[in-house]
Amino acid sequence: MNSWLTWRAQQVRELLNDLGLLALRLWAGQEFLLAGWTKLSGGWQAPEWFAGLDFPLPLNALPPDLNWLAAGVGEVVLGLALLLGLWSRLAALGLLFITYVAVYTVHFDLGWAGWNQIDTEAGQGFKVPLMLAIMLWTVLTQGGGQYALDAWRGRARPSSPLTPST
Repeated sequence: MNSWLTWRAQQVRELLNDLGLLALRLWAGQEFLLAGWTKLSGGWQAPEWFAGLDFPLPLNALPPDLNWLAAGVGEVVLGLALLLGLWSRLAALGLLFITYVAVYTVHFDLGWAGWNQIDTEAGQGFKVPLMLAIMLWTVLTQGGGQYALDAWRGRARPSSPLTPST
């Protein structure tokens, strides 16, 4: 009886394992997906406020419309990949870069503001992007977890003697 309970407890632990990673992926992924969709649904031409921003190297060499399109497409594609857990670490890395650019160009100058009113007339400070960056960093360092398509793809592949087992 005791061994059955131990086995059952281990099964429950295995099911609960990585639920935090799933929650982080779902939350951050939908945030970026919606942000990118909002950009792209507004048109392929950068709005005036965006065109006047100072971008970091090497993005400052690109025209504003291309930066706008790249940000929108990047947020949609990488946000969807993060949601699904497909190439989770790569998606998190790409979204970290997009977040860095957003903080550099827009959010940092607004300070820590915007936490009590996420969308204020003055804009959004860097606290929320920082929280998203921490979520992305977690996925980058830990992977997508067992509830990601990455994990399913890994189980579907035949194991190689050179690949360490997890």
